[in-house]
Amino acid sequence: MVLKQHGIKTKVSLVVSDLSGGGSVRAFLLAQVLKKLNYQVEIVGFVFGKDLYAIPPDEIPVVSVTGKNYPEFFSAAQKLFKKVDGDIIYAVKPKVTSFGLSVLKKFTSRRPLLLDMDDWELSWYGGFEWKYSPSPKQFYRDLFKKDGGLRFPDHPLYIQWMESFVKQADAVTIDTQFLQERFGGVYLPNGKDTSLFNPHEYDPDTSRKRYGLSGYRILMFPGAPRPHKGVEDVLMALDKLNVSDLRLVIVGGSPYDNYDEDLMKKWGRWIIKLPKFPVEVMPDVVAAAHIVVVPQRDTVIARAQFPLKLTDGMAMAKPVLSTRVGDIPEIVADTGYLVDPGAPEQIAEQIQLIFENLASANERGRQARERCVEKYSTDTMASTLAKVIALL
Repeated sequence: MVLKQHGIKTKVSLVVSDLSGGGSVRAFLLAQVLKKLNYQVEIVGFVFGKDLYAIPPDEIPVVSVTGKNYPEFFSAAQKLFKKVDGDIIYAVKPKVTSFGLSVLKKFTSRRPLLLDMDDWELSWYGGFEWKYSPSPKQFYRDLFKKDGGLRFPDHPLYIQWMESFVKQADAVTIDTQFLQERFGGVYLPNGKDTSLFNPHEYDPDTSRKRYGLSGYRILMFPGAPRPHKGVEDVLMALDKLNVSDLRLVIVGGSPYDNYDEDLMKKWGRWIIKLPKFPVEVMPDVVAAAHIVVVPQRDTVIARAQFPLKLTDGMAMAKPVLSTRVGDIPEIVADTGYLVDPGAPEQIAEQIQLIFENLASANERGRQARERCVEKYSTDTMASTLAKVIALL
C-alpha cells in the first residue's frame, strides 16, 4: 500500500461515474467512512445531468467534470483522469466512467485500486436476459448516429465489458449477498452515522411542525421513488384505509423522469413532497416520521440493492415497514414489520396494526436502532474497510 510520509495523510480518490446519478449517495457514505479512518478524501466524477443527485456532506471536497458522449467523452475523460491523484483509487460502480478510468490509472500510476458495487448495473437493462445483438444496420446507427446507443459511455454493453474486468481491482466491496454471490468481494453494507442519526437529539413534534407535517400521521419514504421501490403499493394501501390524517411524505424525489408527477396525478391527496436535504439535516427530517416505509418490489433490481432508507429509519428508532425482498429480512430481522412484496392489502393491515399499538411499535423501533448501531453503523463500516485497505 502507498503511504504518505512525514505525517501527511494518505489520500483516497473516490471516482464516481455520474454525480447527477444515484451512485453519488454511496460515494458520499464511503467518503464519510474513510474520513473516520483518518484518510484525506476527494470525490472525483462526471456530471451528466443538470444538478448533483444528492447534496455532498460537509468537508467532503467534490471535483466534477461535465460528462460528454463519445467521441467528446475522450477529452472529458482526459480531464477527469488528471484529477484522480489519490494514493488509493476507489471506483464506485463497474462503469467505464468510473472503474474503466480507474483501471487505466492503476496501470499508469501503480496505485492500488478498490472497486465498490452497490447495484447490479445490468439489472436496470434486463439483467440475465440482456444481450446486445443488433442487426448490421442497427449497429451502424448505434455507433455513428449522434444519439446512437453506443455513443453513451454507460451503455449496458460497456458495463458488461467492465464486469469482466472486476478481477483487475485489488479489492472489491459490495453491499448485498446477491452481489457477493455474483462477483465475490467483501460485504460492506450501507451504514449510518448513528451519532448524527440519534433520535435523542430530536423532538418529533418539533420536526413535524418545522416541515409542515403537524396534524398528520406520517409514513415517510426518504428517497427517490422508482417503480421497483413499491411506493405505489403504499399509496394503494392508503386508498384502502381511506383515513384522512394519513400522509406519505416523499423526501427528495426522483431526478430521473416524471415518475413523481405521475404519482401526484393519481394519489396527490395522500402525498406530501419535501425537497432534498443535506445529510446533516436528514435526522431532523426523519424524526418527523411515525413510520418509515421501504416497500421494495421483488425484482432483480431490488434484490441486488441495500436500501439506504432502512438504516434511516432504524437509526432514528422508527418503526420500519418493509418487504421480504433480497437482504431486507436479514437486515431488519425481528425489529421491523415485513410484508410480502407487491401486497398493498398487507401494507394496509400493518399500518393499521402499528398505529393501534404505537407504543409497542416504537419499542420495536428502539430495538432497530440497537441493531443498526451494532451491525449497520459507519463505525462498523470503518472497521471492515480498514481491514480491506490493510491488505492492499
